[in-house]
Amino acid sequence: MAPELNRIYNMDCLEGMKEIPDKSIDLVITDPPYGIKRDHGFTGTQGFNGTGTPIERKHYEGEDWDTERPQKEYFDEIIRISKIAIIFGGNFFTDILPQSNHWIVWDKENTMPTFGDCELAWTNIDRNSVKLCSLPYNGLIGKERDPRVHPTQKPVKLFEWIIKNYAKEGDVICDPFFGSGSCLVACIRMGHQFIGFEKEPTYFEKAQIRIKKAQEQGKISEWF
Repeated sequence: MAPELNRIYNMDCLEGMKEIPDKSIDLVITDPPYGIKRDHGFTGTQGFNGTGTPIERKHYEGEDWDTERPQKEYFDEIIRISKIAIIFGGNFFTDILPQSNHWIVWDKENTMPTFGDCELAWTNIDRNSVKLCSLPYNGLIGKERDPRVHPTQKPVKLFEWIIKNYAKEGDVICDPFFGSGSCLVACIRMGHQFIGFEKEPTYFEKAQIRIKKAQEQGKISEWF
């Protein structure tokens, strides 16, 4: 049975995507595991901008979900079901993804020297260009109201920016690796229908709370 709109599923996305017809999803936006062992966050301590009093970094629950990256068949299914696909961490999958001539660069405007300055998103969009999104996501400047519940959690505002630039009104959006649920929260806030998959029960439950809260608040335009 095909997954229903505006629902999230606690399951391996490969199983779920196989039930979705070809090109029936307008836009996939996702951030799969990179296979770089960020399951529990960073270890040790770090002061602000490399100086100051060291602060113990937060550690997260998890089941070693980032020990390996997804196999090629996951990406083949993403491309099959979607009209447009945007995949964060695309630089970790260049050997199993088609060549892309349009990349998205997220400049995180970092103040922490041990974090990466940018993240790259692969797309199958037919453009010969690179699109830059500058959005801080550390310290007080980049802090969002929702607590950080996932070691690789991305800001809702980042997904809102992507949706604003790459989705059309009425588009259905899918996130096969939704993790903390930030992408789906952005979908709700911007009035898009969605489908989401997450196989880790701990993060599924945390994301479910965030998504339910967003649904209660409704679309951004309805706030005014």
